[in-house]
Amino acid sequence: MKIALIGYGKMGHAIEAMARERGHEVVLRLDRDDPWPDSLGADVAIEFSTPATAADNLRRCLERGVATVGGTTGWYARYDEVCTLCRQRGGRLLTATNFSVGMNIMFALNRRLAELMRGQSAYSVAIEEVHHVHKLDAPSGTAVTLQEQIAECGHRSADEVPITSVREGEVPGTHTVQYSSAIDTITLRHEAHSRQGLAQGALLAAEWLVKAPEGVFSMEDVLR
Repeated sequence: MKIALIGYGKMGHAIEAMARERGHEVVLRLDRDDPWPDSLGADVAIEFSTPATAADNLRRCLERGVATVGGTTGWYARYDEVCTLCRQRGGRLLTATNFSVGMNIMFALNRRLAELMRGQSAYSVAIEEVHHVHKLDAPSGTAVTLQEQIAECGHRSADEVPITSVREGEVPGTHTVQYSSAIDTITLRHEAHSRQGLAQGALLAAEWLVKAPEGVFSMEDVLR
């Protein structure tokens, strides 16, 4: 599989190293201010850049007819716009707020717990996310996904699910969902030990997407 890396920071380097281990070839690396070629020469593009540049990067990939995996968070105000372009072009787009397989298992657990807590008015619920000081968006896209799931499945409004964001050191990412009452506390927690889980998940998504039909997809499609 020939891969174009859009954004060549720490995630881009982690994906490149793992791609080589899996027998893939990185044929293009584009970082900030690099000129875009007319053709990416790749089977798939994997985008990890910044919230300010992600939507335009995804558009450029789709306009060049390349299946695209989007891993940046904080750009989702333009999600519908990018998805519309993908469908108009007959392209393939897969986005996720977190590509870690373990985190996607936690998403499923979070949804199920929210369903079980429906009607349990004695419990309050809150989310905490902790990331490295270089992370540009707060709250994290992963925390927002957890919040949206609880609001949908637990019939709570998003305002009733507060998110606390902490930025410290080089923490790869820790997400905690906690239900508390006067009697007890229930906690769901996912702690990433490195960027390897995200890199692995992004590559799994890319390997799946190059064989997929046209359309817009998520990690649920990859893991089901």
